[in-house]
Amino acid sequence: MVAQFGEQVRSALRSRGLSIREAARRLNYDPAYLNRVLNGRQVPSPHLVERLDQLLGAEGTVISLAASLTPDDHGRISRSIAHPTRLDRQAVDALAAVLAAQRRLDDAVGAAALIHPTEAQLLTVKQLLRDARGPHRDALLGVVAEYVQFVGWLHASAGNHVEASIHLYDAVDLADEAEDGTLAAQALNFRGYIARRQGRPTAVARWFEAAYHTPGAHAAQRMGDAAQAAQGYAQLRERETAKRLLGEAASLADAAHDQPPGTAYWLTSGFQRLSLGLAHLGMAEHALAADHLRAGLDGLPAEQRHADWTAEYRAALHAADGAR
Repeated sequence: MVAQFGEQVRSALRSRGLSIREAARRLNYDPAYLNRVLNGRQVPSPHLVERLDQLLGAEGTVISLAASLTPDDHGRISRSIAHPTRLDRQAVDALAAVLAAQRRLDDAVGAAALIHPTEAQLLTVKQLLRDARGPHRDALLGVVAEYVQFVGWLHASAGNHVEASIHLYDAVDLADEAEDGTLAAQALNFRGYIARRQGRPTAVARWFEAAYHTPGAHAAQRMGDAAQAAQGYAQLRERETAKRLLGEAASLADAAHDQPPGTAYWLTSGFQRLSLGLAHLGMAEHALAADHLRAGLDGLPAEQRHADWTAEYRAALHAADGAR
């Protein structure tokens, strides 16, 4: 775990076709120094972190990842791994902060670059959960459930649907054990995303409706899930059911304006318009679909505007504009 900054950045560079030597040349840094940093043997300077962020076009997410890995946190995580029966809350919080930064990095550099290093970390945190004892194990369980879900998302985003489904199945079980409705609903939502990528509208309706009805789901999740279930029903030509779900999504709009859960930070009011756009496109309401999709894409924060997952919405906007 202590080398994860280097692992993540090294993988992101590789996905851009950059070796450590070539990256060092572009950054005007000593290749040996960069190699030590990216192999976890030396802490990067703030200037190097900033330059790596610029090189990767990461919009500050590499900086956030580096900030989440303080020397004290390294020590806490390492001690907890070596002595899991002495797990403390600070170590759990440090793992959660690292995971939050990795989620943001995915938006900027793409899923493919993060799958291998994140899977390696997942094995470590699962081992820690298995051996952990004491009052902080329940908090760790929630973090591990989110880790499993995140790896499932990475595979789903990269098109590895079988691997994604296996992880997301486990994520629901872990979320239920942790009694965390937001995590359970999000794992089901990602199953719906896979079904949509596969062109299976019945499964789209099933999984998003299951997420919508999950006890403990946040209003922002429920709004998006209702709209995406509506898209599935629209594609099945069950227009009345689709209209009902869109109405229920609209009724949640005020409550959905509250701060979304950290595990689903992207569910802003702008993002909700993307889900609404897909639903209206499914109902052949092309002008309304285009308005929602355009506004949603324009409203994304800088680090998300070119994320892999936005391609689906850009294609939908192109289709909606073409059919007007």
